[in-house]
Order: sequence, then structure tokens, then C-alpha cells
Amino acid sequence: MDSLSTAGVEFCLDVLKELNSNSAGDNVFFSPLSLLYALHMILLGAGGNSAEQIKKVLHFNHIAEASKSEFTDSLECSQAGRTHSDFGVLISQINQLDSNYILSIANRLYGTKKMAFHQKYLTCSEKLYQTRLQTVDFEKSTEETRKKINAWVESRTNGKVTNLFGEGAIDPSSVLVLVNAVYFKGQWLSKFQARETVRAPFQLAEGKSVLVEMMYQTGMFKLAVIERPQMQVLELPYVNNRLSMLVLLPTGTTKLEQIAKQLNVRTFEKWTGPSNMVEREVEVHLPRFKLDVQYELNSLLKSLGMTDIFNKDKADLSGMSSAKGLYLSKVIHKSYVDVNEEGTEAAAATGANIAVKRLPIRYQFTANKPFLFLIRDNPSKMIVFCGKFASP
Repeated sequence: MDSLSTAGVEFCLDVLKELNSNSAGDNVFFSPLSLLYALHMILLGAGGNSAEQIKKVLHFNHIAEASKSEFTDSLECSQAGRTHSDFGVLISQINQLDSNYILSIANRLYGTKKMAFHQKYLTCSEKLYQTRLQTVDFEKSTEETRKKINAWVESRTNGKVTNLFGEGAIDPSSVLVLVNAVYFKGQWLSKFQARETVRAPFQLAEGKSVLVEMMYQTGMFKLAVIERPQMQVLELPYVNNRLSMLVLLPTGTTKLEQIAKQLNVRTFEKWTGPSNMVEREVEVHLPRFKLDVQYELNSLLKSLGMTDIFNKDKADLSGMSSAKGLYLSKVIHKSYVDVNEEGTEAAAATGANIAVKRLPIRYQFTANKPFLFLIRDNPSKMIVFCGKFASP
């Protein structure tokens, strides 16, 4: 699934740059994985130019097989193309129940009951993506629908994502709404001790500083020291090493915006590749933080090139329904992450750990200024979450 993850990284960095350019000194946080998940569900029912635009935004040029985007008359879900089945498998692997981390993705399309949806679309979205389109009455039961969606999202995200739609947020004229919420909590392979956490200054973008709860530990971690732009990249693995957090921290006179500007698939692979990421003894100082961020992504997706799908006259969702006037009214995305000291103790040293040569230098990694961070699924290299921590 290398090509799928390359396309995923491209999409992630596109979204990061768009959100970052609109956020100035604000935090940014989203889940490219769950957004890809949602957009593949739309693609499954899209045709014509609408499908081509979605494929372009999803960087299908990296994906070897030119996946079909429309169904044939057959009810066989495999007719939709291998990319859909590959992505469905990837999602189920990452999203599997694991006692060491919680990843809850609440992803659903809500369509107006005034339109009839194709049974084959309903069946195949459930088979491939473990979720199906839900019909609701936006027009006559607007408030009831809003509460229903909020309750479903809350139940799917361990109660962490609440009141996704505020009062009056759902338009009675809506015909198709995409709801995408995700919650993550992981346990570090090597945990931070709560007694080591101290209040320490964190520099804000505008030159001021605020006090944060700064976690601390010393251990053997993969760390890259990049000279141009000056930065450090630290990998903090979660239990079982399935997921890791990668923290991109500017050093010296480098500003975070310089790193963001140079960030693309090629530089990301280089900075986080094995030639740069070397296991070293590192003193890690990392703020404790929670992020709970919500976006309406219509304008962002339009700016990336997905324009027709939001236009009543141009949208082609013929794979979902034969009805005229079906278009995507709204895309809501909300992510919640909790980064704290919790984790399970690393197991007693194994032979491999003992064999690591202790370097004479102990590296300092002090995240006391704005930084980028990504949570990556290591086997597939797919980025599950991406964010900028700039404002405690």
C-alpha cells in the first residue's frame, strides 16, 4: 500500500498548508486518515467530473491502479475498483480494537429522505467502509436531526466529541451532509512520569510566552537533527510500535513557518527517513496538551479543487441516487486528541536494547515553542493525525 500512503501524505500536507495559512498563531489539528475515509465514501458514489476532481484532490496519480469511481450495473462491490477495497482494509487494520490505544472514527453521510438512494451504494459503502448513508428529514425535523447526529457522534467517540452541530447549525434545505469526527488516546511505549512534569514557559509566535505543563523524560529515542532548515524530528512510539508521534521542532533561528513552507512528500520522507532518524539518548521536554478542533471544510475542499460536488447544478452523485439536485451541502470534521504522561512502562531491556551503544552526547529536545506533530501508522506509513501546537 505504498502508493496509497504516498497519496495520503500528499493530501495531509495539502490540508495542513491550507489550515495553517488561515490560522496564524492558532492550533491546527485534523485527521487526514478519517477525512480520506469520508472522501472515499463520496467518491464511491460520484461520477463524471465530480469523481475526477475528488481523485485529483486525493492524489490518485500516485495510485497504480486507475480505480473506477462508478459502479457498473453489477451489485458486486469489487466493481468499484481495488483502491476502495484496499482503503477499507487499511482502515479496519488501524481502527481495530486495541487495549493500548483508542481510535474512534465516527464517519457517516446523512441524506435527505426526499431522495431515493441506490441500494447498491448503501450495501457497498457498508461492506467496504463499515458505515452506510443514513436518511433523515432535514426539512421538517431539522432540530431533531441535529440532536440525532450529535448523539450518534458522541456515542462513537467515547463521549469526547459533543455537540458537533450547535443550535441552528443544520440548514433545513440540506440534502447531503458528511459528518466526520475522530478521537484518539494512546499509551506511550515509554511513559512520562507525572512527578517530573513542571510548569515552564512556552514561546508564542508573537514573541510572548505562557506557562505550560511541561512533561519530561530521558531515554533512547529516534531523533533527526536537520541542518537546513534547522530543526529536530523526534519519534515517540506508542505501545506495540504500531503508532508513533513525530514532532517537528524548529531550532536556532528557524521559524515554524519556514518548515511548513518546505514540507512536502519528498522532504517529509527525507527528514523522517532512516538515514536521519538515529536512535540517541534524548532529554525530552514536551508540553501536555489536549486539542479539540472543529472545521467546516467546504471552502478548503473547494480551494483544493473539489468544486462541482458542492454545486447543486454540477454535482454528479449518480452512483448514490438517480435524483436530480443531489450535492454535498456541508462537510464537518472534528478531532480530539489527548497528549499526556500516561502510558505503560517499557518492558525490561531486551538484548537489542542492551546492545545499543550509548552515545557520549545526550541530546536535548525542548518543545517550548510552536511545533508540528503527526501521528503515523508505522506499518502503512499512513498519517492518522496532523497538527500544529502553537497556542496552549
